[in-house]
Amino acid sequence: MKYNIQLNKTTNSRLSQVDFDNIPFGKVFSDHMFVAEYKDGAWSDMRIEPFGYFEVHPACLALHYGQAIFEGMKASADADGNAYFLRPEKHVERLNRSAERLCMPTFPEEAFLQAIHTLVDLDKEWIPKAKGSALYIRPYMFADGEFLGVRASDSYKFIIFTGPVGPYYPKPVSLYAETEYIRAAEGGIGEAKAAGNYSASLLPARKANEKGYDQILWLDAKEFKYIQEVGTMNIFFVIDGKVITPHAGGTILRGITRETILMLLEKHGYDIEVRPITIDEVVEAHKNGTLQECFGTGTAAVVAHVHLISYQGEDMELPAMETRKIGTFIKDTIDGLRNRTIEDTEGWIVPVKAFETV
Repeated sequence: MKYNIQLNKTTNSRLSQVDFDNIPFGKVFSDHMFVAEYKDGAWSDMRIEPFGYFEVHPACLALHYGQAIFEGMKASADADGNAYFLRPEKHVERLNRSAERLCMPTFPEEAFLQAIHTLVDLDKEWIPKAKGSALYIRPYMFADGEFLGVRASDSYKFIIFTGPVGPYYPKPVSLYAETEYIRAAEGGIGEAKAAGNYSASLLPARKANEKGYDQILWLDAKEFKYIQEVGTMNIFFVIDGKVITPHAGGTILRGITRETILMLLEKHGYDIEVRPITIDEVVEAHKNGTLQECFGTGTAAVVAHVHLISYQGEDMELPAMETRKIGTFIKDTIDGLRNRTIEDTEGWIVPVKAFETV
């Protein structure tokens, strides 16, 4: 089904103002955005317009009761300037799972794909060419009902905007295993990409930063024993040649990069275990010399090597970067798929194409 998306192009592009050799992550935004409204039980008024502000009512429900979800994805370009997505359909699938968990309306998959193709094709000159860079795409939805009352809104706004970004973590990171605060508990909204999940992480992340660490390594809410994920990424360990990552049991985000990596590792014959893993197991592996690698994965970070993990006052240094064969292989493979220097045999890479608009 083709959706009717109105197109209003900007008459004042900001592209010439961008220093593509110095792009701070999340602070530079492209010329256009997609907007859609949900009212009377249906999505309507789909449009692409110049990037800019919009008004919200003081009683906007999202600001009071937290009905807000988002996605994160990227578009990359090859040497000829052709733009591509990596598994874009997976992002609308996850967006809609998040929407269902927060009692929000789902967004039509075909409309989502039409919107991102049209938007990115329109602003494809914003895709940076430097290695490790991309055009970051932020779809999000929030309740914009205008009343006070703890119930689901009857109106919503869905927006997609983009912006050029460099690497999220330009160097290996250090993690602080949290034993006071929690990220998510069973039965909660841990696997939804909900705004509130991230606001709850800000104070413990700040405290970890003040202690000299880059990010939080979250443990389970009951025993502070089982590893869940990092504040901004899923987490992988390589112990004695085995690649281990926590199972997605409702308390961690079902990362699309995580899923892609597991499929790549399986295809290339690596020994993989998706299971509960305890912080004690990691400590023991570090003590006996079998903790070979640790890396985080996500759309923004792609693959971020971990050089240190702190737990109960002890800092565990990981092996040198030149020994990180698995994490390096994964990062190089995903980067190669995105910039088309590695052949895509799985049908994951989708060329950006222009859709007809009105």
